[in-house]
Parts: sequence; C-alpha cells; structure tokens
Amino acid sequence: MIGILLNDNAYEQDIRELLMAFFPGRDFVYEEIPGLELCLVGRVNESRNQFRMQMIFRGDHSTLIWGDSPAEQWELDHFDEPVFVDYDNRTEAKNKIKRRLYAILKELTGKSLPWGSLTGIRPAKIALSCLKEGMGEREIFDFMKTNYFASDEKIRLCVEIAVKERELLGKVKELTLEKPDCWGIEKGYSLYVGIPFCPTTCLYCSFTSYPIEKWQGRLGEYLDALFLELDYVAAKAGKHPSSVYVGGGTPTSLPEQELEKLMKKLTDTFDCGKALEFTVEAGRPDSITREKLQILKKYGVTRISINPQTMNQSTLDRIGRRHKVEEVKEQFLLARELGFDNINMDLIVGLPEEDAKDLKQTMEAVKALAPDSLTIHSLAVKRAARLNTMREDYKDYKIINTQEMIQMTAQYARDMGLEPYYLYRQKNMAGNFENVGYAKPEKACIYNILMMEEQQTVIGCGAGTTTKRVISGENRIERAETVKNVEQYMERVEEMIARKERLFGEELS
Repeated sequence: MIGILLNDNAYEQDIRELLMAFFPGRDFVYEEIPGLELCLVGRVNESRNQFRMQMIFRGDHSTLIWGDSPAEQWELDHFDEPVFVDYDNRTEAKNKIKRRLYAILKELTGKSLPWGSLTGIRPAKIALSCLKEGMGEREIFDFMKTNYFASDEKIRLCVEIAVKERELLGKVKELTLEKPDCWGIEKGYSLYVGIPFCPTTCLYCSFTSYPIEKWQGRLGEYLDALFLELDYVAAKAGKHPSSVYVGGGTPTSLPEQELEKLMKKLTDTFDCGKALEFTVEAGRPDSITREKLQILKKYGVTRISINPQTMNQSTLDRIGRRHKVEEVKEQFLLARELGFDNINMDLIVGLPEEDAKDLKQTMEAVKALAPDSLTIHSLAVKRAARLNTMREDYKDYKIINTQEMIQMTAQYARDMGLEPYYLYRQKNMAGNFENVGYAKPEKACIYNILMMEEQQTVIGCGAGTTTKRVISGENRIERAETVKNVEQYMERVEEMIARKERLFGEELS
C-alpha cells in the first residue's frame, strides 16, 4: 500500500498515475496509516510557484520512517529540491512535476519505463500536434526525449503513427468538405452504435456488456430506444457520417432477425454507403453464423472484426470465452468466402498464465490466416473487471508482459505486411506498454484514428456510449455520457437525447 499526502490536490491524478506505472497493482491511501510500504509527500508553497516532493519508504526497518514529526507538519527543508512552476499553468506544471517525480522513482526503483513520464492515453497525439506545428521528425524525437524521457523505440513508433494518421486524416477532410454544416459540426462527424450484449462476460472485461441470454425477451425494446436516438442524430447532425462503427459488447450476438433490423435501420437512416468505412464488430467467433455474415454483407458493411484474443485453448477457457480455437479459423475463412476483404483481429498480450511461448503460438496461427489488420492490446485490468473485483480468487494467476513479447508482436505484424497506424494507452496496463493497431495499406480503421486522436466529433448512440464534441479552433472536447445500465437506458432514452441537445448548445424543443 502506498500513501500520497499532498497539501493541494490539483495534480494528484497525474502523480498517482505515474506511481501506478512504477508500482502496478498497488492500492493508494491519502492519510498516514501503519503498514505503508512507501509514501509520497508533496507540498506547494503559498505563492504556488514551488512544489517539493519527498519519498519515504520502509527500507530495512519494520516500521515506516517518518522523521521526528508527522509528515503533515514537515518543514520544506526536509524535502527534495523544489520544482519551480507556474502552478496555474496546467500543462507546464504537470509536466515539470512528473519529470521530477519520474527521476525520483527511477532512482528509487532502479528501473525505467518505456514511455518515460507519459501516462496519458494518447501519446501519438503529441507527435501529431508537433507535425502540425511544422516540426520535423528529428525535432519531434528530441522534444519527446527531453520532455517525457520516452524510450527511443516508443518515440519512433509515435512519429511513424503520427505521419500515417496525418495522411489518413486528409481523406476525412476531403470527404467532409462538401457536407452541410449540421449542428455546427464543421469537420463532419462519425457515428458509434453500442450493442451492449455478449455471449458471456470475459474475465478481464470492463466494457458495458451483458450476457445476451438474459435479455432475449427485451432486445426489441432496446432497439426501439436506440432507433429513437438514431432518428434524432440523423435529423440534427445530418445523414452523412464520415464513418460508422457498430461495437459493444458484441453486435453479432444479436439474433439474426434483430441484427437485420438494426442493419436496415442504419442504412435507411444514414448514408452508410458513402461513409469512408462501415464497421461491425463480430468479435466473438461463437456469435457468428453464415446467415449473420450474409446480413452484414447485404447491407454494405465494409469492415468486421473477428477477435480471438489468444489462440491457446487453455487460456480461452480460463478467461471465460466459450469458443474453440478452431472456431476462430472456421469463421475467419467463412468471412473470406463471403467476400469480406477487410477483417481485423484483436489479440491481448499479458493474459493470465500466458508467456512468450504461448504468444508465439498465437502469432503463428494468426499469421497463417493473414488478417487485413491486427490490434495488439496489452492487458489492462480495469476496476470493473472480474479479474479486479474478485482479485482474491485470481491472485495466483501470473500476468506476464515484457518488451520482448511486445517486440515479437510488432515483428510478426510487419512480417504480415501490416504497418502501425494508431495507438493508445490505458491505466494498469501489463508491463506499462500500449495498444497498437497495425493494418495493410488502405485497410486502416479511420474511426479508430478519429476517436483516439479526437480529431472529429463522435456521436454515440446506445447504452454506455459517449458523445465527444470537438470544438473547432478551441482545442477543446466536450462530452455527453449515456447511462450504462440497459434497463435505465430504455426508460430514460429521451433524457439521453436531451443530453445531446445540451452538448450541442441547443434549446430543448
């Protein structure tokens, strides 16, 4: 257990996230209590232009070393050298404090982090912003090394992805030039449709997802509520989204009748055929049938995902996925037979009890199938996942993720002719690494880039979705959340629509 004692909480989250990166899986408290293995004490002065930190740790003693008086009463000369900051300049102060803390933790633990002091979700966004400012690749490299202490490998990855993103975003700009400026959305918008049902809930999953068998009798009611949102968005934002993404959950867990009803509604309501892409996640192989794939093909879906996560049967059984490895292969080949030429596969590195040998087996099996894109996730155990909420039951599981394993996935992807095109990070990621999307030329997922780099408004419909409005010219994002609970969503869908009204600055009609 680690303590964080601050006299001002303005930068508590940034401090805690960096501590989490060095000490994954630890709990944090915000008071002096017996038994702490480590404590960070931080103080900003009255003028708010100096911030000082001190790490106090157990060492070889049986109790924590606090000094002569409680940490709350320490004088400044007990602390490390001050960080001189403009405390109200959020970005500058945050980066200075994190650089100093990173140096302290690196000395204390003897280890470096692949991403240095960066803890944010979107490291490639930094490189993309630098490109827009006219910086060259060498300048960006030096900037990220000096300001964030990131490793050479991660900086090169960021720059490569930023260059690719800039190219793909140009296509979105071309598409939206002729579109009407609906709802004040100057750069167009993308549509996300949430289907919060799955065959089962995986051990690591924290998404809005419910076992579909419990909702079989009410799926029509859910779709009716969803269709109200879709009609509203089409009327207010226009019928021409840049991209359409149907995710979840697992959309193909819907029975064939409901899946066709959804696809018909989308294509009747929006001009999906002129969108840059139309994606439907068919993530769970045990949710796929020939008839469902034919429905997706009939309504013009251009991109699907078939996600094994691993090609090791013992791991699939362990994490609660009911499908067999052979089903992954069968459904992938069926999709190819039916003419799908843009198929993504998701894999997770760091699944319980998997090591480099298991990962290599997965990569060999995936390579043989030759997907058009591949997304490599580093396991992130979120608060709501059973792996966390029932941690006592799973405490003996080993979670392994190393730089060598990440490099292995990158090499396999490149050997398959796939290039990195987007990345993001999450809290509590195994090994403190990242998620990277790789794709063949012309097969990158436009929606992933728009959503992750926050370059375009994304309107989410359905339980557990988020609408993010990009405020042009202000470098600002505003959000409207939709309730996660399916029952509440169906009862309160008019309220969810009203939230979108407020987000876009219009009076309720």
